[in-house]
Amino acid sequence: MKKTLALTTALVALSLPAMAQNFATQGAQAEPAQSQAAQISQQEAQPDPAMEQIRYLQTEWAKIKYQVPDQDTQLSLIRKLEEHASKVTAAYPDRAEPKIWEGIILSTDAGIDGGLGALGTVKKAKSLLEDAIKIDPKALDGSAYTSLGSLYYKVPGWPVAFGDNDEAEKNLKAALKINPTGIDPNFFYGDFLIEDGRPDEAKAYLERALMAPDRPDRALADAGRRQEIKAKLAEIGK
Repeated sequence: MKKTLALTTALVALSLPAMAQNFATQGAQAEPAQSQAAQISQQEAQPDPAMEQIRYLQTEWAKIKYQVPDQDTQLSLIRKLEEHASKVTAAYPDRAEPKIWEGIILSTDAGIDGGLGALGTVKKAKSLLEDAIKIDPKALDGSAYTSLGSLYYKVPGWPVAFGDNDEAEKNLKAALKINPTGIDPNFFYGDFLIEDGRPDEAKAYLERALMAPDRPDRALADAGRRQEIKAKLAEIGK
């Protein structure tokens, strides 16, 4: 099976906003009369600054992946994003989500750049995704497993890199167990099965991916992914 360095998902970075502030600013203590339940309710209503950064990365990824055809421009944008993503990861070292997206971004860089020079980039991505799984394997609906699994079947195997179809399948199945109806885990597992010479098995997963429910605030990403799914279905239908 032909192995190529390819992206997992993702690119980002048309403009980089300032880093999110701390989860809450320090201020005056709560009024004594305020009930504990009211305090908890107020805390829950506050936005999660880490997830605000993740939503930014997701949105910009979709713009670059599906709206920027020029590879040189893509590479320039993703490398700007890498700087931003690394700062987000550093700001939230105990959160899995920033590590997942930094891993996705680095994987995308490697896929665009190609060649042996990108091996260091994908190895860093692999390490970030593995760290994310240790922190919270279910973060972002198991996206670390999806991204790590796709790396395992996209990169070359030993002695060039760490490509391994058994590891790919193990991680992709773990993602499907967490998110069985998701568009990405079904798409990537279907794509893996095609690469592994099992197109008849792939069809069911690709069709499931095509029918996956829309994700909130991910309209562009979902539309682009569905075009990829249709192309894969057409490929195995020939």
